[in-house]
Amino acid sequence: MSEIIRALVVDDERYAREELIYLLGQFNEVKIVGEADSGEAAIVKAIQLQPDVVFLDIEMPKIDGMEVAKSLGALKNVPFIVFATAYPQFAAEAFRIHATDYLLKPYDEEQLRQTIARIGTLLQPTETKPIRIDRLPVESEGEIHYVPIQDILFVHREEKWTKIVSLTREYETRMTLKELESKLTSFSFFRIHKSIVVNLAYIVRLTPWFNGAYQLELLNRSEPLPVSRNYVKELRHRLEG
Repeated sequence: MSEIIRALVVDDERYAREELIYLLGQFNEVKIVGEADSGEAAIVKAIQLQPDVVFLDIEMPKIDGMEVAKSLGALKNVPFIVFATAYPQFAAEAFRIHATDYLLKPYDEEQLRQTIARIGTLLQPTETKPIRIDRLPVESEGEIHYVPIQDILFVHREEKWTKIVSLTREYETRMTLKELESKLTSFSFFRIHKSIVVNLAYIVRLTPWFNGAYQLELLNRSEPLPVSRNYVKELRHRLEG
């Protein structure tokens, strides 16, 4: 990868900041242009330094990481946001504000490598990349709803209807599961059952069930979803890299 990724590291804990800077320093394509120990400093340095990506802690005093990310979203040149936190429960909100990735402490070096690779790809000239619409048109009861794809938790086929479950509400459509899956294939969706497709970004736990099958838990959803044994191996490969 020839593109240099200019990174700003933000964490109010010194040792956590130094650890991430050290790990990022293992990548030749990454240049650390600055660091910040607070939300206020992060905003100022992002304006001054114009980084390509901000690695951003969430739990910080006064201005937390979510508020920093929202402020940076108003800049003319918006940096990519990678949340780096010990708290998995903020993932849904993070992706709602278009975070590029969500890393959990202690950091997994392979996941960090994948994050760097993804940012490098996103920094390539945009004219060669196809335009991708990030809203799904869903016709329901005579109306067309444009559902943000990053908000969709899972899609479930029930008899003649397909149910789309998002962070805020549920929709029913006559589109088949196969039709919806084709529209979602370039996003982070994966089929876990003959009648269910899930958004990988919201998976928090896999639990063995019986006969090689598993149950899957999604962020902020109490009911588990079944994972057919035929899909378990590939699902784990997608989740674990």
